[in-house]
Amino acid sequence: MIVPRVPVPDPAARTALAENGAVVLTGLPNSPGSLPAAAALLFGTALRELFPHRTRRSVDGGVVGLHADSFDVVVDVGGKPVRRRHPDEDHVLVLLASRAPCGGQSFVLDAHEFTDSLDAELREFLRGKDVDLYGRWAQTRGLPATPRVGCHIEYTRTGRRITRRSDGVTALHRDPEADHVEEMLARFDTEVERVQRELPRIELDEGDVLALDNYRCWHGREAHTGARIVHIQTVRTDDA
Repeated sequence: MIVPRVPVPDPAARTALAENGAVVLTGLPNSPGSLPAAAALLFGTALRELFPHRTRRSVDGGVVGLHADSFDVVVDVGGKPVRRRHPDEDHVLVLLASRAPCGGQSFVLDAHEFTDSLDAELREFLRGKDVDLYGRWAQTRGLPATPRVGCHIEYTRTGRRITRRSDGVTALHRDPEADHVEEMLARFDTEVERVQRELPRIELDEGDVLALDNYRCWHGREAHTGARIVHIQTVRTDDA
């Protein structure tokens, strides 16, 4: 998909995000502090939660495939549970702090449109089969293995659609249909890899912020050589 570029503080940025599901904000200082400023510009009083920004530095990084930026993390701080990430984060903002010498271009997909184009069996699986959305990460990243059960495609109470994509998805523990689930997940991965190859690439300048409707759009980036640094912030709004 083609992602529009809008200079800040142009109010058209909010409209562009609503219409396209993604927008590139330009003209902001190259600083993590630009992330909450961009969120305020885009959502105003509809902002409900800002989650802690995180910095990712990669060196000679491989391809990061299409995904939605949600996760479920609660930590203990002084004996009190504190939520650091939320599985229903509905927007994500990515600021390119330092561009790699070669590669690292971003790409974005309208996941609603894509999944609606799949064959009937896959669509039914994505809409109707419960899976563990993060279970595989317990083996690959050493994170807590508390099951997070849901479907790839669901709707909020107000009717807003969520189309999920995570490399942590696996069949539920002792699901009698586990073999079928893993087969369908493999088919889904194949379709995602196919469409990923066809997407236009986005060249971000340092300081640009890629803002995404995390319920509608998936994003990723190409492999790169050298160092690349991004700052990321996820948010929840009144529509979440």
